Amino acid sequence: MTLKNLRRSCQELQTQVKRRFSPPASCPQRQEAPLSDQRQGGPLRICRIEGDRGLCAKMAAMGLYPGREAELIHPECGGQCLLKIEDCTLCLDKSTSECIVVTNAAETSKATAI
Repeated sequence: MTLKNLRRSCQELQTQVKRRFSPPASCPQRQEAPLSDQRQGGPLRICRIEGDRGLCAKMAAMGLYPGREAELIHPECGGQCLLKIEDCTLCLDKSTSECIVVTNAAETSKATAI
């Protein structure tokens, strides 16, 4: 692989990562809050992941990325919350859930339907 091809591959990867982790247009800015602030269970939409590259990559590997819908099964209790995505249930600690910005999925779908 030549240096030119390597640079092109890196630029393509960078573009894909930016596209995947940029906030989707369907998340109204005024209704966003960290996952750690959610006190009621129910459907949520992930707006963005705030953190370093390592955290973003880890969350993406677990299926957590902007635009994805999830269900909060158990809000934070003692620093951990349970989040269901499709057939998987994830237990997230407080520091991780503080980096995940979400909005209510029901409110988001109403706002986009209007």
